[in-house]
Amino acid sequence: MAFQRSRQGKPPATEAELFEYAVKTLGSKMRSVRDLRRLMKLRAEPGSEGEAQMDRIIQRLEELKYLSDPRFAADFTRLRQENQSFGRRRVQQDLANKGIDKELVQTTLETAYEDVNEAALAKQYIERKRIKIPQDQKETARVLRRLIRAGFSTPTIFKVLRELKAPIEELDVEGLDEPES
Repeated sequence: MAFQRSRQGKPPATEAELFEYAVKTLGSKMRSVRDLRRLMKLRAEPGSEGEAQMDRIIQRLEELKYLSDPRFAADFTRLRQENQSFGRRRVQQDLANKGIDKELVQTTLETAYEDVNEAALAKQYIERKRIKIPQDQKETARVLRRLIRAGFSTPTIFKVLRELKAPIEELDVEGLDEPES
């Protein structure tokens, strides 16, 4: 959990200063509407006046095409998939944590993962992370847990482990069922 910076003794930012801060923040890193609102809230006037200022600034940024949750979700998904070889479930969780709407998350993931071979993506992840081919049950369980954290489905993980000829016959698979989305 991140700690909030104290603004004791400093007056709240004006709407122009808040807009400038928002543009500077978006210039350094892509953000969702919820993330930007959270950051602006630390500098804005408390109460309904500050909320109204943030609403106007967000609307203006969306009109200028500086801020867009659909574009953020698509770019974020593409980067997590291509650069980090994460599975669909991990990207889904990360987008939800960023405050992206469930329907938008679903449509974005359907588009991004429609032509993706999840087993090949899991193998890419294994290569990129330099995970050794497991030689015993303990190492197999370790690899399995890493692939689950990376967002791959259980059937895909077992398919990849079989292809790697990992020992999975006696692996304890209690509690590895597909989590509900």
